[in-house]
This record gives sequence, C-alpha cells and structure tokens, in this order.
Amino acid sequence: MTTTKHKEGLRIARLLMVMSSMSPLFILWGIKGIGIIPDRYFIAFCVIMVVVPNAFLWLRINTAKRFKEQREIVVGDSDDHRDHILVYLFAMLLPFYTTEIANYRDFAAVIAALGFVVFLFCHLNLHYMNIIFASLGYRVFTLYSCPSDNPMSGRQSQVLITHRINVSQGERIVAYRLSNTVYFEAAA
Repeated sequence: MTTTKHKEGLRIARLLMVMSSMSPLFILWGIKGIGIIPDRYFIAFCVIMVVVPNAFLWLRINTAKRFKEQREIVVGDSDDHRDHILVYLFAMLLPFYTTEIANYRDFAAVIAALGFVVFLFCHLNLHYMNIIFASLGYRVFTLYSCPSDNPMSGRQSQVLITHRINVSQGERIVAYRLSNTVYFEAAA
C-alpha cells in the first residue's frame, strides 16, 4: 500500500500565524524587559513581533475574503478545542514569561526553546492557536468530513475558526481558507 505525505502548503503564512499566536508572550516580555538588552531595542523588537504577525493574519483573512478563497465543508464529526487555549497558556506562555534572563546564555536558551515551540506548532498544524481569536469570541473546531459528501473525506481534518457555539453533523459551512487545513468563518 502506497502512502503519500500531505503537505500543508502556505509555509510562510503558517509560520506568521504561529508567531501571531505568541503575541501575548512578546507583550509580557516587553513589559517585563530583560536586563541584558536595553529597553528601547527590546521593546521595539517585542512591538515588531506583535504587530507584524498579527498584521499578516489580518491581511491573510482580508485576502481570502477579497479573492473569495472559500470552501464548503460538510461536517461529519467535530471536536471543540477550547481546552487548547488553556494548554497553550500554561504550556507556553507561563514558562517563557517566568524564565529569568540574566545573561546572554539564558537569552540564547530561551530563543532556542522558542524556536522548538515554533517548529512544533508549525509541524503539528497548531497555527490556528491564537488568543486574539479567543478574545474576540471565536471558537475552534476540528471538523471531520462526511464520507459521502466530500472528496477530501478520510484524507485530513479541517480546523474551523468560528463564532458558532457548536457545529452539527451534516451541516454545510462555507468558510474562508487561511491555510490548507484552517478555515475562518466570518461573522454574518
């Protein structure tokens, strides 16, 4: 039996979406500061790391809307992933924020650890994890297609970012494509 590896595509988009999910960390670091880098440089770096990825995310959503990059998804099963935000907050934000950076080796270790987290978020397709979506009332669902209604059935799941409280089996949802597996349903 031959298996083919599915490539997610839109690598830069996914990377910037992961970086936008780390905005709260850069906000906290900017407030806290670190002693080894002067505040004016470090705060400027933190502002850039908040503004650029989130501007890109906003641009990606608007581009998908402008070019009508939509897809109809027929819901088979679905999983609500509100718990992922908690895992995200406790597994990533708190350890990085509480780390004391007293010298350049500490700083290098934190940057390397952050690089590992970015790699894992990209590799595991967790680029939809974003506290901004949560603060705006969006929910995240993993959708599994109905076998009879979708040519992608059984091949991969899709992530839907939506204001809906729940999604039902058999429901047809038209959403904008942010990446090959992440879709955004704009408020009506």
